Amino acid sequence: MPEIEGVGVTPALRAKLGRLGLERIDDLVVHLPLRYEDETRLTAISHAVTGMPVQIEASVLDVSVQFRPRRQLVAKVADDSGEATLRFLNFYGSQTKQLEAAREDGRKLRLFGEVRQGFWGPEMVHPRYRLVAADASLPESLTPVYPATAGVSQNSLRKLIAKALGQSDLSELLDKSWCQRHGLFTFAEAVRLLHAPPPSANSQALQARTHPAWRRVKFDEVLAQQLSLRKAYQARRAKGAPVLNGDGGVRRQLLGALPFPLTAAQQRALGEIADDLVRPVPMQRLLQGDVGSGKTVVAALAACQAIEAGFQAALMAPTEILAEQHYLKLRAWLEPLGVEVAWLTGSLKKADKQASQQHAATTAHLIVGTHAMIQESVDYARLGLAIIDEQHRFGVAQRLELRRKGEKNALPPHQLMMSATPIPRTLAMSYYADLDVSVLDELPPGRTPVRTRLVSDARRDEVIERIRGAIAAGRQAYWVCPLIEESEKLQLQTALDTHAVLSRELAGLRVGLVHGRLKADEKAATMAEFAAGNIDVLVATTVIEVGVDVPNASLMVIEHAERFGLSQLHQLRGRVGRGQHESVCVLLYQQPLSETARARLKIIYENTDGFEIARQDLQLRGPGEFVGSRQSGVPVLRYADLEADADLIELAREMADTLLREAPERAERHLARWLGSRQELLKA
Repeated sequence: MPEIEGVGVTPALRAKLGRLGLERIDDLVVHLPLRYEDETRLTAISHAVTGMPVQIEASVLDVSVQFRPRRQLVAKVADDSGEATLRFLNFYGSQTKQLEAAREDGRKLRLFGEVRQGFWGPEMVHPRYRLVAADASLPESLTPVYPATAGVSQNSLRKLIAKALGQSDLSELLDKSWCQRHGLFTFAEAVRLLHAPPPSANSQALQARTHPAWRRVKFDEVLAQQLSLRKAYQARRAKGAPVLNGDGGVRRQLLGALPFPLTAAQQRALGEIADDLVRPVPMQRLLQGDVGSGKTVVAALAACQAIEAGFQAALMAPTEILAEQHYLKLRAWLEPLGVEVAWLTGSLKKADKQASQQHAATTAHLIVGTHAMIQESVDYARLGLAIIDEQHRFGVAQRLELRRKGEKNALPPHQLMMSATPIPRTLAMSYYADLDVSVLDELPPGRTPVRTRLVSDARRDEVIERIRGAIAAGRQAYWVCPLIEESEKLQLQTALDTHAVLSRELAGLRVGLVHGRLKADEKAATMAEFAAGNIDVLVATTVIEVGVDVPNASLMVIEHAERFGLSQLHQLRGRVGRGQHESVCVLLYQQPLSETARARLKIIYENTDGFEIARQDLQLRGPGEFVGSRQSGVPVLRYADLEADADLIELAREMADTLLREAPERAERHLARWLGSRQELLKA
């Protein structure tokens, strides 16, 4: 693959280009413009439309440095239609000399920028300009404006990209008749047009990225992503995995002991998981379902299948409170059936931790815990199934580490990842193409819908009375403290202050407090008291976001709701509505609201379906932030749009499978063109 030095890049410039991800000639070819400027035509000063970028050619009439109201370089220029003023608030002495020389020798200025109406008539502030001879020709294509970085000018980028287009292999890697059938330009046509569009090109379509040339580039980008993910999927399936073919005995006992029947969605997901576990290839399945859809019981039954087959299962959760909820629930379900459940977390005392590690390495059937499960000192006797809850909160390296723990003794374990953040279909097709997905799309019977109320902070007194009313009716309530991203200390102080204020405002009621800095046993004791009904109002930080299940709690107040993301608001709201009583979630917000905060609160108020909330969240945030691009290891799409270009994602999925099956060499060349060394990111 030709390196970037091939187009005359110095070591100093190479370092700067590296900040833009430009390391090879191919990277320059697919470094496409943000927008375009039209320098192919001239506009007369008298015809310039205010606020619109135009190109003017004019003679210099006068040059002066003025000191009021501030120091500035001012030049008067004119063409055949009228005069205009140029203002430069930041300038060098050489600019003054240059403009004066142009006035003296009669050379023209070619100016590009917006014209506005000033006190003395039309003016341009800091226009881009250059001196030209009287007969200088105009460019024949629109001028591209590229993503840039400090020390790399637009002019440098244009020259480098023009050289790269001359040296790079732009040969077509897809079947030309197939491209024509689907209305796609050839790759060479597309990139050449996008880097140097002719004046006749539809500038609106270019700016909006709806031009057919953009469509081809978007398709190729999505195809590279699909190819890399499908390759990762195939590479995993090429490895062996333990065949977890149990006799069904433990599963039948657990199903018989549960106080509720499984939903049709749970049964369907279990069937898909069970089929995967009996194959000698590693399962890589994402189990996604809305808050309260019953993912834990599906995970428990999957773990039972591994245990029946003589293997261990491990469940890792991102927070101690969530891991502990899982541990208590799973132990209550499984220990009566003779299943040994171990608990492993970082806050355990040294002796307890060593005992748990020993248990995991010997007789434990199911190990539940946090990041402590992947520490170097932890070994597993025969890990057959790794379950990761809230998988998007773990980095690639952490997910891989749990898999490696199983590989030490034998084959890599099967992996089941769970997420209560529903993933919109287009995002699942694009960013999770290397996973099999099971969806729990129905709630168990008996779950009551939660009503959402938006209340201004000015009406806080009414909310306090609402809490008193709920407690008087025999219910319980949560009060969630404001989210403070910057400081854990500040977050703790806010929780303590909120608890003190509410204890005064709700005098006579039992007000508890739980936050992330509490020791595990203190946290567990408080949660147990709340679950037992000995605490009326639980003041909490977002540690209760997932995994907390208290059916008698029917009211939740989220303070400063405008600070929370949609996913968090939806998760928190899911802590109520878990019993038979009508439940309410009050979103207490403070004015003034930003546009984004207003949009978020409107979405959460109008929707209860997690998938619809996730779809709108994706539109608000974009895919990179939604999937956590730094953690997922998946390159964020630069050009394609998941909503607008959903049809291209479908097309690219089909083409990826075809290329890998029928033309693997062309698939490799396509990946090299688009991703280069970044393909390594996708192997997790």
